[in-house]
Amino acid sequence: MINFRRELNRDAATQVRREPDVAGWARRQLGFKADAAQARVLNSRGKRVMLNCARQWGKSTVTAAKAIHDAVTQAESLTIAVSPTKRQTAEFLRKAEGFVRKLGLDIKGDGDNELSLAFPNGSRIVGLPGTEATVRGFSAVSLLLVDEASRVSDDLYRAIRPMLAVSGGTLWLVSTPRGKRGFFYEEWAKGGDRWERVTVRAEDCARIPADFLKEERRSQGERWYRQEYGCEFVEPKSGVFDRDLVEAAFTNEFSPLEI
Repeated sequence: MINFRRELNRDAATQVRREPDVAGWARRQLGFKADAAQARVLNSRGKRVMLNCARQWGKSTVTAAKAIHDAVTQAESLTIAVSPTKRQTAEFLRKAEGFVRKLGLDIKGDGDNELSLAFPNGSRIVGLPGTEATVRGFSAVSLLLVDEASRVSDDLYRAIRPMLAVSGGTLWLVSTPRGKRGFFYEEWAKGGDRWERVTVRAEDCARIPADFLKEERRSQGERWYRQEYGCEFVEPKSGVFDRDLVEAAFTNEFSPLEI
């Protein structure tokens, strides 16, 4: 008798080796029809990817598809998904589990972590809530996903980065902006060319009606709209001076005065 789960796994892996079209794999295997921007992100070969996207664009669905692809096609791989709260992490795992059902795989938790999926090929996806105390102890991570990164603390970001030290794994930071502060803004503005940056505004997403966006802009205000739907790093209301002006006032051209 043919082991359907084993055959499906082998077929999925073969297709990925033949073509680097992860979006195509997701369409065939998961039934997820990615739009152009989603396909660009899924097909990225970058090791450091930042996705700055509008609310309701589908970032959790895209990251779940990426996680399932890596788990199915890379035996013994470990994917870690970090979100600001346990509820958000659990929602990500639910999306991932929904994709797994479409593959016909019989999976369960890994036995060690509350929010986890263990695959027949030895791969795991582990979801961690956004506290530094919960993330230490993981190593050899092949894929590290940080959802709602602008709302994850800088201390937590520093705590998770060493997970990639030995494995040389991939890091995705996915979020809507939250002002000119925190590691998400710093990496976006000053992280250099090691990052692949993708911006997707609400106006670029055909699934979000223009009438809805017009209503949101009118009811919620320009500043909020520019951040949540326009993907802009908007200054906090409490700021007296624009941060860019303040930083422009500093220079390294002169040595400090000796006192």
